[in-house]
Amino acid sequence: MSAALASGLQARLAIVSNHAHMQRPPGISNSGILFERPNMHVESAERPRPGSRAIAEENVPNRFETFLLGDGEKKVTEEPDTRVQSASVFTFNREDHTLGNMLRSRLLQSPHVYFSGYKVPHPLVSTFELRVQTDGSTTPRQALLQACKDLVTDLGLLSREFTKEWELRKMVGDNVDGGANGV
Repeated sequence: MSAALASGLQARLAIVSNHAHMQRPPGISNSGILFERPNMHVESAERPRPGSRAIAEENVPNRFETFLLGDGEKKVTEEPDTRVQSASVFTFNREDHTLGNMLRSRLLQSPHVYFSGYKVPHPLVSTFELRVQTDGSTTPRQALLQACKDLVTDLGLLSREFTKEWELRKMVGDNVDGGANGV
């Protein structure tokens, strides 16, 4: 460390320790020594600059908060598309690309669905809009409900098959290694 940098750090720490009666900025302890806060990476005695990673991480909500519905908040709302016949836009609250892409691809497998696509209006907001257009023999809502039922069936089958393969791997691994985890 250069002498100028060391003396600058000492001066800053001296200022902090001399003002013990004052409220300290986040990240500085009573002794004037830096400590690391969760979600904040501070490597010097200076406060993080605007636009830095530390500031950006403070603005991101906790992961679990992005999927819990608020009081009176609906999971799905439907708005008929007035420009196109037999089309609706469904807004899914507190969901992301995972569900959006699964629904879109399952809807496109239906012979009655002409168009299915989704968009996420903003990456920090856990909401997506799914647009569905049908041929008129079924409504977009009925097509979406059928796609949801089909997805639940498919995911149940995937879960059973995965569990079966996992158990078989464990049995084969137990016999080959003499009791070790056969992964």
